[in-house]
Amino acid sequence: MNKSFWNDLRAGSFAQGYLSADGIRTRYLHAGTPDLPPLILLHGTGGHAECYARNLLEHGDHFNTYAIDLVGHGYSDKPAQPYEIDIYVEHVRAVMDTLGFSQIRLSGESLGGWVAARFALKYPSRVSRIVLNTTGGATMNLEVMQRIKTLTLAAVNNPTWDAVKTRLEWLMADPATVTEDLIACRQAIYQGPGMREAMPHILCLQEADIRSRNNLTDDEWRGIRIPTLVLWTDKDPTAAVEVGERITSLVPNAQFALMKGCGHWPQFEDPVTFNALHLRFLKG
Repeated sequence: MNKSFWNDLRAGSFAQGYLSADGIRTRYLHAGTPDLPPLILLHGTGGHAECYARNLLEHGDHFNTYAIDLVGHGYSDKPAQPYEIDIYVEHVRAVMDTLGFSQIRLSGESLGGWVAARFALKYPSRVSRIVLNTTGGATMNLEVMQRIKTLTLAAVNNPTWDAVKTRLEWLMADPATVTEDLIACRQAIYQGPGMREAMPHILCLQEADIRSRNNLTDDEWRGIRIPTLVLWTDKDPTAAVEVGERITSLVPNAQFALMKGCGHWPQFEDPVTFNALHLRFLKG
């Protein structure tokens, strides 16, 4: 694997930019052309668009691809409010409206998958396929929730190199996957204006009462009618393979894929395998 994600990005053309989504200044990474079908990629809790740095160009060959910083995250605006899932759903809808997309393919990792699932329930006509990559929205593991809060707050409140590195290494099956440029990228974001104030709002979903009302019920999973890929890994630190298999059994038009030797960021840890199976599904 390349030691720097810039090795993946310098192989082709991409752009960074900002758009206004219902007044939220939203940062994105983009690859592809307007004649291609639109695809939006969503990162996880406390993350940012660079989690798709190893996937952006290859997806841009087939789709008009946008990896966005969700509201409250990365370099996007951070209004002072608890970020429950519908806040993110409406942010994605507003991004679509700004870009002029009537319908998209939507893929999300962790929190991003949770958002994608709820988006498919709220706006079924606006999404043609979704990918739920080690998705949230189906568990209530208090130990994992506390671990996410502890590691994330430690990295944001005192964003030293080692604290940020520890937070990122927790995501990976192999800690060596965490490159120096990834650490530097997240450290800069966590040192940025408004991030320390925003993080408690982001982490509200790790509180049991808030999480319970945002999780999908079995009937809601059954209500997702569009083609769905549930993508899991055998070393995910947040949830066992059986969680992904159960979601697949509930969603009527779902298929399951297991990536071995990966943790919570399979798209970054094994981009060759991820890109192949992800594109195969998205292209239908």
